[in-house]
Amino acid sequence: MVQLEVVDSSTPRVQPEPPTISVVLPAHNEGEGIRHAIEVVAGVLRQCNVSHELIVVDDGSRDDTWEQIREAAARHGYVRGLRFSRNFGKEAALLAGLRAARGKAVITMDADLQHPPSAIPEMLKCWREGAMVVHAVKRDRSTDSFMQRARAKLFNGLISRLGRIDLESASDYKLLDRTAVEVLVERLPERERFFRGLAQWIGFPQASVPFSVAPRAAGTGKWSLLGLVNLATTAVLSFTGAPLRLVTILGSVTLLFAAIVGGEALVSWVRGNAAAGFLTLEFTLLIIGSFIMISLGIVGEYIAKIYEELKGRPSFLVHERAGFEDEAAETGREREPSRFAG
Repeated sequence: MVQLEVVDSSTPRVQPEPPTISVVLPAHNEGEGIRHAIEVVAGVLRQCNVSHELIVVDDGSRDDTWEQIREAAARHGYVRGLRFSRNFGKEAALLAGLRAARGKAVITMDADLQHPPSAIPEMLKCWREGAMVVHAVKRDRSTDSFMQRARAKLFNGLISRLGRIDLESASDYKLLDRTAVEVLVERLPERERFFRGLAQWIGFPQASVPFSVAPRAAGTGKWSLLGLVNLATTAVLSFTGAPLRLVTILGSVTLLFAAIVGGEALVSWVRGNAAAGFLTLEFTLLIIGSFIMISLGIVGEYIAKIYEELKGRPSFLVHERAGFEDEAAETGREREPSRFAG
């Protein structure tokens, strides 16, 4: 005998009102300062008199970052945490936070407070005046070392010129309207992402708010030179085909060398000095070989990115969550991990 479950429809379930602002904080080994960062950001939002939530994404930390996030989520209803199964990178953490955010607008910022929360009121003002993407632009990098400033200038300048998007003094500190968030999350399926470039590329009314980079609240910087190189490679390959045109340029230079060496060999043969020019020929062969290897490397990078996209693996995997009990109650069951897999 089949038993039918009777559902009382006389009292419709009231859906909770989404917060006005969601703040996404990617965190990797930020156990020393993550609790302080949560308190500071939440304090600024309270002063702005807006309903809010904080999405803190633990990107495979090896310290007590997750314990601090989980404790904060248990103490404060506005804190929600995601813990990756391993370190997937900041771009994946930003994507996970954007997918989990429920706010009418979403702010992305670093958990080390080098993106000063004091800029949030001005960003909210620009949003209320009609801007759908608000970029917090670095006005002063005096807290960075000379090498850090030089790397940032080279990186942003290279992407701006090759990718035809303005990334001078750009950062991941941004405010995105819900419409812009949905475009980034749902309409752009690429897995190898460069967030600050995509936020420029999507268009919509945009505004800029200057800020000075603040000292780290605690801990040390997590970016390595290799990590920056990988990010720069992803950014260049995602927004421009200019490196492929470099292959054509190298081929033209090779042809020019071949013409010069061939002309010199012909002149030597006419003069009866067929053995002359051996050193020049050897030098030219080395240059040609180098150009060929560089060209293969450039093409190989594009093929590798295509391969990564075709595999279709998720951008991240979530191991644990904290503060999502309200959504589980709405659906009547615990949310599956695949809901958040990228």
